Amino acid sequence: MTSKADFTEQEWELVRAGPPTAGMITLLASSGGTFRETWALAKTFAEARQQHGESELLDALVAEKPEMKRYHSREEAENDGLSLLRQAVALLDQKASSEEVESYKRFTLNVAERVAEAHQEEGTSVSSEEQDTIAKIASSLEPSP
Repeated sequence: MTSKADFTEQEWELVRAGPPTAGMITLLASSGGTFRETWALAKTFAEARQQHGESELLDALVAEKPEMKRYHSREEAENDGLSLLRQAVALLDQKASSEEVESYKRFTLNVAERVAEAHQEEGTSVSSEEQDTIAKIASSLEPSP
């Protein structure tokens, strides 16, 4: 099993930033419900262990309080965030088992989905902007052909 000790400090920060960044990108995708969505982001981390099975890697991720980077715009958050997610998965592909990489991807996507579902807009729990953002996040978590 892969653990925090398998990464340099810089690599660990990259991996650790992935899930909260996915949540932040989703939170900024639409204008409503920021408080509820922020709460969902924190709650998802707290509940992560029950939902994603055995993983020393995810245990280490959720053991530390997620740091939230501040962005100047939605576009900056999306561009930087999606790039960060691609880099984190590429690094994990080199250092972790395929099962751990898949677990990390599922957890990261779950964070984004839970944030999106935290607030109802226009009668739906996930806005079209959030759906588009989640699709972009899912795409960034998969390797390029």
